Amino acid sequence: MSLKVLQLGKFYPVRGGVEKVAYDLMVGLSERGVACDMLCAVSQGKSRTIPVNEYARVIGCHTWLKAASTMISPTMISTLREMHHKYDIVHVHHPDPMACLALFLSGYKGKVILQWHSDIQRQKQLFKLYYPLQQWLLRRADRIIGTTPVYLSESPHLQGFQQKTICLPIGVEPMCPDPEAVASIKRNYPGKKIVFSLGRLVVYKGYGFLIAAAQYLKDDFVILIGGTGELKEELQKGINELKLQHKVKLLGRISDEDLPAYYGACDVFCLSSIQKTEAFGIVQIEAMSCGKPVVATNIPQSGVAWVNAHGVSGLNVMPGNARELAQAIESITVDQDTYARYSTGAKERYHELFTKERMIEKCLNIYCHEK
Repeated sequence: MSLKVLQLGKFYPVRGGVEKVAYDLMVGLSERGVACDMLCAVSQGKSRTIPVNEYARVIGCHTWLKAASTMISPTMISTLREMHHKYDIVHVHHPDPMACLALFLSGYKGKVILQWHSDIQRQKQLFKLYYPLQQWLLRRADRIIGTTPVYLSESPHLQGFQQKTICLPIGVEPMCPDPEAVASIKRNYPGKKIVFSLGRLVVYKGYGFLIAAAQYLKDDFVILIGGTGELKEELQKGINELKLQHKVKLLGRISDEDLPAYYGACDVFCLSSIQKTEAFGIVQIEAMSCGKPVVATNIPQSGVAWVNAHGVSGLNVMPGNARELAQAIESITVDQDTYARYSTGAKERYHELFTKERMIEKCLNIYCHEK
């Protein structure tokens, strides 16, 4: 196909949801013969170009520093100014003020697809400075993509732009756990029902409430939390004070190689997030791909509870309620028939809405319609 696309925003190597979506789109489109590059900041080191395949490359720009959750990379501006004429479509991923500024200063006149992953929740004072540029981006976009219908309809920033919005749910490759690795994890917790959670140890993830939920779970449950972050010591202190060391384990960073086995070993996946910063929750669909029921939260204006269909792929409870988290976990695992129903529902929902193939197909349709 003679279409040339640039994914614009965030950083490399991939660590979080937004940059994973951009990277997966680049790879998936290029595998279909669409020329698709990704321009972003690099977390460390000098600017460099990383070939992916004959149709795709990551163009990484040197970062001066990270400030207010944004990679400050002036090289992105000069690079985009030099190369913007090569692309038919620039697909910019929000929130990323650096990418927005680079696009604004690039002189690019072609089609712009804006993927609205989430509103900016923190940095309230700095957001006042960025707001005019954000409004320019919303006006400039030919199409605005949202990852859930809930976020598209309820984001206050998108209210004046509904006529050009479209929903494109995130899709991922299925997790494929190695049976021996799964068995090895289960041997570490004999006779236990495993509740798994994964994410950065930060406030909006609500891990304090998940830890507190262990108080209300029977002793045949164990909660495993994977990830690193600024709250590690505080969360471990909470575990110790509640004397829950036998029921809650902080695993630290889990490698990409080991991660599928944890999804395979768990009985329930829990997303305990409490703030709208959690807009989708990719970890939910990774768990669903393994047929694992999900317990998540009804965060106002977030798409999390839409991703996890209540009563189908799992249960959603009020954010910040440890007792409700525990009750939902126990309800799903109360007997084999109930568990099998949720497990089947989770896997079917993944295949219906959240495969990577489906995401790539729909994204390509959007591009072709806008070209």
